[in-house]
Amino acid sequence: MLAQRVASAIVGVPIILLLISTGGHVYVAAVALALGVATLEFQHARRPWLDPVCVLSAALVAGIAVGAHTGRYEWWAWVAAAAVLAPLSALVRPIGEPLAEDALWTLGGVTYVGFLGGSLVLLRDIDDGRSWVYLTVLSTFAVDTAAYFTGRAIGRHKLAPRISPKKTIEGFLGGWVFGFGAVLALNYAFDLGVEPTKIAPLALALPLAAAAGDLVESAMKRAMHIKDTSELIPGHGGVLDRLDSILFTVALVYLFTEWII
Repeated sequence: MLAQRVASAIVGVPIILLLISTGGHVYVAAVALALGVATLEFQHARRPWLDPVCVLSAALVAGIAVGAHTGRYEWWAWVAAAAVLAPLSALVRPIGEPLAEDALWTLGGVTYVGFLGGSLVLLRDIDDGRSWVYLTVLSTFAVDTAAYFTGRAIGRHKLAPRISPKKTIEGFLGGWVFGFGAVLALNYAFDLGVEPTKIAPLALALPLAAAAGDLVESAMKRAMHIKDTSELIPGHGGVLDRLDSILFTVALVYLFTEWII
């Protein structure tokens, strides 16, 4: 498993960094594709892959990413999703599933993946957006990697055993320390010029957001009795399994750039 994780990272991380560097339509298309696949995985927990609700949800989320790039990204996306998906999910919901529960799951997937994931595009499009996305993604990688190896090395006390039995308090603290340091170091490395008093709160909050994103997805998978959202990425599971922390951290960093600096 560890060898697969490392091999996937060796292949995947340079591609991700290249896409961030390229920006523009290529980056937006890649984000739209990734979010669309992640949405399919989310909806597949309750439905077949090619169920109309799955496919349409993925298309709407991809559209939200494109809308974020074109400046058409606000309340209309939610209204459009609700107007189309709610009645459709009522018509083709799985046998025996309560209507309200299925509709909420369907719309929740669009909100969770689409609106949080849309921040990947919004953040890239601001001034110094490339550097900010690099900071977000690399810091999140630092949190996840440090938490994983710290937990394996010295983890003894369970963090949230009912949600994710393998996660430990020691791993969480290791991820927090390394994530804090990564934000500070990358602020300097990319010459973003944010004063220490301003960047420190973000450095403290980003590891918490990463851990929260991981636990939220773990809770959803446990509720659906699945281990991974798919097997697309060897050693890592699905696209949504890789985006779980980033969905939360990128939204946090985007709000930070809009409201704090």
